[in-house]
Amino acid sequence: MFIIKCSGFEAEIYETAWMEITMYTWNKAIKSIAAVTCAAAVLVGLNSTKINAAVNTEVDTLREIKAEQKENIMLIPGGVPFGIRFQTKGVLIVALSDVITDEGKISPATDAGIQPNDVIVTIDGQQVSSVDDVNKAIQESNGSELKLTILRDGEQIQVTLTPAASKPNGNFRAGMWIKDSATGIGTMTFFDPRDNSFGGLGHGVCDVDTGELLPLLKGIVTEVRINGIKRGLRGVPGVIKGQISSDARGFLTSNHETGVYGFLDAPPTGLPEGALPIATRNEVVEGPAYIWTTLCNEGPKRYEINIARVNRDSGLVKNFVIQITDPALLERTGGIVQGMSGSPIIQDGRIIGAVTHVMVNDPTSGYGIFIENMLDSIPKALPHNSNINNVA
Repeated sequence: MFIIKCSGFEAEIYETAWMEITMYTWNKAIKSIAAVTCAAAVLVGLNSTKINAAVNTEVDTLREIKAEQKENIMLIPGGVPFGIRFQTKGVLIVALSDVITDEGKISPATDAGIQPNDVIVTIDGQQVSSVDDVNKAIQESNGSELKLTILRDGEQIQVTLTPAASKPNGNFRAGMWIKDSATGIGTMTFFDPRDNSFGGLGHGVCDVDTGELLPLLKGIVTEVRINGIKRGLRGVPGVIKGQISSDARGFLTSNHETGVYGFLDAPPTGLPEGALPIATRNEVVEGPAYIWTTLCNEGPKRYEINIARVNRDSGLVKNFVIQITDPALLERTGGIVQGMSGSPIIQDGRIIGAVTHVMVNDPTSGYGIFIENMLDSIPKALPHNSNINNVA
């Protein structure tokens, strides 16, 4: 799940990756308009020089996974929670809206040909990376034309935007909802002690309004303190609630369809067992397995599951169906809850994948991703690719 944090409520989607960092509330009626009451926030300090240098010198080790024989890969199962603070690459347009002017309602962004899920890269030739950058350019335009470079479906296009003076204060607006950052908590799937690299979540972090993958500019990894659990019910997913630390423990290199990837400053504490081999998709079978996941601050615990169905031709994600069979986990959470995404799945002494999604109408069941798909995505993810929304 990814949560957009607003004034007193959240809008959310049913992925299990993210846990709310304050009080969890539920309102099925909330749609993307929930973004209206959000305010901008400051991404905690990131040392981009350190990040770029580390990526350049350490990324080769991650890429070696692709070349290794699968049977030689040894990874440490995760199961520990981690926090994420990241900034998008460019400024994401979430939705379009009208601007109330003396002449009536108009939408400058719509008139310019801008669409939801476009990413603003430059304004008048100047790169933009924050909501503040965009708002400043719009206000300083005084209603004059602005030349925007937009990223859409992987291609850059040029548009001309003419901001309008809004009533009653005369501030210039473009009629678009935008965001530049995200925070959340997920579960680590694997840790590679050779270079302190890791992967987690089992799916990418997507925008709650558009459903599209958020393009990552830079991000940090933090520690997490778990505050409690809301049990899942049929039709209402449960959630693990926690707080993220302000101290950086590593950085992200990628937000990919198969998960998030990066490097840690040091091995995480509380890893549940030693390094294990991985299983290829052809080695994953129906039958018993177990997961490592963290429900309290005492570290990961082992819980029994069943692999109910395997679909080897299902694409990158949702590769097999899992059922929670462990009585202790069912009693504690009701099944799979938001925040368990990324929990490693072990079968016959091998890491076979990670928990990704919960079935909303049956929280005892959900989906898993092949570990092979996560590892195969790492070279593509490496340098690729909030709870914050704002309006311009």
